[in-house]
Amino acid sequence: MSSHVTTSANFITQTTALADCVGQTPLVRLRRLPEEENISPNTQLLAKLEGNNPAGSVKDRAAFNMIYQAEKRGDIKPGDTLIEATSGNTGIALAMVAAMRGYPITLLMPTNSTQERKDAMKAYGAILIEVDEGMEAARDQALQMQADGLGIVLDQFNNDDNKEAHYLTTGPELWQQTEGRITHFISSMGTTGTISGVARYLKEQNPDVKIIGLQPDEDASIAGIRRWPAAYMPGIFDAELVDEVMDVNQSVAERYMRKLARSEGIFAGVSSGAAAWAAMQIGTANPDAVIAFIVCDRGDRYLSTGLFGIED
Repeated sequence: MSSHVTTSANFITQTTALADCVGQTPLVRLRRLPEEENISPNTQLLAKLEGNNPAGSVKDRAAFNMIYQAEKRGDIKPGDTLIEATSGNTGIALAMVAAMRGYPITLLMPTNSTQERKDAMKAYGAILIEVDEGMEAARDQALQMQADGLGIVLDQFNNDDNKEAHYLTTGPELWQQTEGRITHFISSMGTTGTISGVARYLKEQNPDVKIIGLQPDEDASIAGIRRWPAAYMPGIFDAELVDEVMDVNQSVAERYMRKLARSEGIFAGVSSGAAAWAAMQIGTANPDAVIAFIVCDRGDRYLSTGLFGIED
């Protein structure tokens, strides 16, 4: 971490670049929820709190790496306009980095995304275009805008810098934080950058680490994760590194989102509830396991949905 120290007769002030605040997020052990679920006390369920990143989600890692690497290669330069299709968190993270680096950015987002996400993007100065037809249409429209000369698409879905961010940071952090004892890693799958990058790193350290990906079931609509049609499957996805893909029911994901908040004090979104549910299933089946899962973001991005006020 780079820092600058200013001294005077009365104080020392240490300042840090915002870029240095991305990553090194806490890994915390669940305590009460495993007891409620009758999971063996020997099983460790560990939540990686990605909401602690500066723009509030795991996508901060990919956003920084995609923009910084594009700058290093000369793919983008001052004055260029960036374009990206997003369901929310990547857009917020890219808007933050674009603001830091001085790039105008246009984000295309499905209309059914939460108001908090839309407002956060605008707060960073992004231009937001809402798309009625969903995420696939947003991706197509972004590429058409690039073809029309309106800007440069970073393309998180097919950009290796996305998953490389997690190979270089998230994976090593998990390995170090568990002292190499991690047995299972669970991640919801959207762009698939997180699971692909982490899986590659963890499998290099120990091929026996099990990688579990989560997708919504056929009837679910869970913010931030997708059940992609074959034509839109992200190009960065490395299926060979994923040992199991679990389907998640929407009501179950929402219930476990509330359980995280009420039983553990972890205020997170619906995809994180899905990951917590999966961790419980894996933990029940694997006593003595060390199971880490990604808590993608913070729950304040979902308050307008009213989901936290529901009694289970």
